[in-house]
Amino acid sequence: MSSCTGVVIAYYNTLQQSGFFQAIVLMSERSLTDCFIERSASGFVSATQLNDILTMLNQNYQRTVKELHKLASMFWPSELSRQEAELSIIPKLIETQDQFIAILSVDVSRLEGLFQIVNSSNMSANLFLKHLLVLADFGGEMLQRLNSQFNSIFPLGKLDYLWNTQNYNYSFRVLPVLGQLNNTKLGISGKKLLENQPLSELHKDIIAVVLFSGSSIDEKTAEILAKCEIGNYIGLPDKLQKFIKQRYIWVSRITAGSQSNTLGQITQTLVKKYLEDNLDIPNINIKANGHLPGISHTESNDRPTTFDIVASKEDKYVGIEVSFQVTTNSVIQRKAGQAKSRFEQIQTLRYKIGYVLDGADNFQRENALKTICSYSHCTVAFSLKELDVLCSFLKEYFL
Repeated sequence: MSSCTGVVIAYYNTLQQSGFFQAIVLMSERSLTDCFIERSASGFVSATQLNDILTMLNQNYQRTVKELHKLASMFWPSELSRQEAELSIIPKLIETQDQFIAILSVDVSRLEGLFQIVNSSNMSANLFLKHLLVLADFGGEMLQRLNSQFNSIFPLGKLDYLWNTQNYNYSFRVLPVLGQLNNTKLGISGKKLLENQPLSELHKDIIAVVLFSGSSIDEKTAEILAKCEIGNYIGLPDKLQKFIKQRYIWVSRITAGSQSNTLGQITQTLVKKYLEDNLDIPNINIKANGHLPGISHTESNDRPTTFDIVASKEDKYVGIEVSFQVTTNSVIQRKAGQAKSRFEQIQTLRYKIGYVLDGADNFQRENALKTICSYSHCTVAFSLKELDVLCSFLKEYFL
């Protein structure tokens, strides 16, 4: 066996047993690289061993913002976009918009007449309601406010409103409800939107609010719910189409927020799955929304800090934070604000922290990224090649 071969094998064994930094003292990086390539060609080092060694030798885990920017995808990779499309509410709303318009275009004289049309149509009640809520910019916070302040907004338990120059009233059937009034309870969140739900008494109450509260005879009610005016366009298809097109332009932030949150969750899921499939470290545990022992928001350690992903083996832990934003979102600012404190705690306990950062909006926030890069042991962009770098970093720490 040649001296070079002996050094190669000894180096590789040391790498496996003690980690990169203990082994690097054996030889200079350049001579080791040349030696490994030479011995690989002779069959003394396998292709897998060579790849592992060269990857570790040439790896730069602590990137600057400029370095990270060069490696970033910036916009959603095709795989992420495909998964997002399956979960996002936007494709479903676009697909059924003509059907929604057709229902509201029917000229009815009373609200009960509209309920009958919804019941007899092919559109589920929860999907019809979702269209109305998006058009009225009536999000989760407004639903909660409506329920918690219901007696103040509707002191008589009914809605008196003006429609086509005539006065009408609607007596609420179930509002306010016990507990929280939210998207899940209405069947309009995520996958629940794909369920074909019949028109319930709660659906009817919310439809009445969203259609006619802006036309309430009570000035206070009309002021609070001013955007709930869609009922004025029932039976008027031309005006209805114009109203919907205009409204979708400025109301898009309600769907953009939903899309952004969904995409963020998908990114986290994909990173976790990639690590599970490619790390190949015996007895390693990969957990979403996990904690690191001793890392907390408070000195009393009674509020454990949650990380998007936690990799652990025995007494070694790595917290991984994931952010991929292409639209305006405050997540990266929040992560930057926490970066220094988290890093210092983690460093003290000899754990590690890494970040997967990408997306055009994140790179508009250079100061936040600089802070994160300064307090990270490993920072990568979102791509298969970059996730391989994260895998190398984790192997180096755990093995």
